[in-house]
Amino acid sequence: MDFAPKASVEEFRASIRRFIADHLTAEMVERAHRTGTFHDWEFHRALAATGIIAEGMAGAGRESGRDPLELYVLFDEMGLAGAPFYGLANAMLVAGVIEQIGSDFHMSEVLPRFHSGEAIAALGYSEPGSGSDVAAAATRAERIPGHPGDEQVWLVNGQKMFTTLVHEAGYVILLTRTDPDLPKHRGLTMFLLPMDLPGIDFQAVDTMGGDRTNITYFTDVRVPDRWRLGEVNGGWDVMKVALAYERGVFGNMNQGVTLLRRFAAWAGTAERSDGTRLIDDPGVRRRLARIAIDNEITALLAVRPALLASQGRLPTTEGSVAKLYASEAYNRAAEACQEMAGAVGLLSPLHGAGGGAADLPDADWGFVDLAARDAPVTTIYGGTSEIQRNNIAEHRLGLPRAR
Repeated sequence: MDFAPKASVEEFRASIRRFIADHLTAEMVERAHRTGTFHDWEFHRALAATGIIAEGMAGAGRESGRDPLELYVLFDEMGLAGAPFYGLANAMLVAGVIEQIGSDFHMSEVLPRFHSGEAIAALGYSEPGSGSDVAAAATRAERIPGHPGDEQVWLVNGQKMFTTLVHEAGYVILLTRTDPDLPKHRGLTMFLLPMDLPGIDFQAVDTMGGDRTNITYFTDVRVPDRWRLGEVNGGWDVMKVALAYERGVFGNMNQGVTLLRRFAAWAGTAERSDGTRLIDDPGVRRRLARIAIDNEITALLAVRPALLASQGRLPTTEGSVAKLYASEAYNRAAEACQEMAGAVGLLSPLHGAGGGAADLPDADWGFVDLAARDAPVTTIYGGTSEIQRNNIAEHRLGLPRAR
């Protein structure tokens, strides 16, 4: 078995590293952490100008496009560099869904805006009362009676939670309930709503991990039928495509790698009360080795969905496996690093000159505390760990959905 990476993929990795070096600035990274908005329009448009969004992913409803392994590398390098790439991920995800399921209207009116970097999208799946059980969506879309021959119009009412970047987005991909009498997976319809439709409002929600997300409200929003994605009551089929992308190629998570690199570098300089370095402690090195092993397993699991997509297949449970292991491993790593750092690991970078980790150069601006707050959040967004386990149990292990 040959584990050597493709030459073309490594060449692409080198090109992405050059792009990041040329376009990503410290100010962009600082602003993303300060505002919680991990999207920068200048960086995003520069990347779109390379054609990466327009090229899309080969096999995703198209014959040409980037090898999914190259897109895996793209997001891997963005994550390692701390680049604000959430808008890119959303734009490519929704563009991929449109390319598989969209109408001629979506292809001509919406895709060019994504491809050029002019617009991004937010994901409108979760709701305050149902969390990761997106099939329990209660946001209603009801047909409005009209004259024969007129375009069908829908009236949308409801709320969506965790609509990250909706305050920057031109569109929101929205899962709605169109037939409450059908089983919950069958009475759903997906829409792609322009954010400038009257009746859409949102409110910021700050997370303990430092990200800004939003709750979005839809009040008597009149949506022409041309904005529907897929068939009426066929929204779950669209949802499965979107989730496969989110948990697969576009859902790569490498926070544990960055945490290990930063902690190991800091531990090599941090002195303890007896004058020895933290890294000299065999117990510390053993725990760092455990994190490194987890990171290697995470990388292997994360590349699996990309390999399947590269073969023209749609990763489903493979994305769940990768996401589950990555988030749980990141939590173990953050907990271990905070314990090893001691009191310094409790200092927040948000306090600045007021007494936070910014006053301690060795603490590197409180990255340990930031990881400890960020890690638990990763077990929630993109589907909770419980949802991922259910998905693996049902669709890979063949276990029943309920006792």
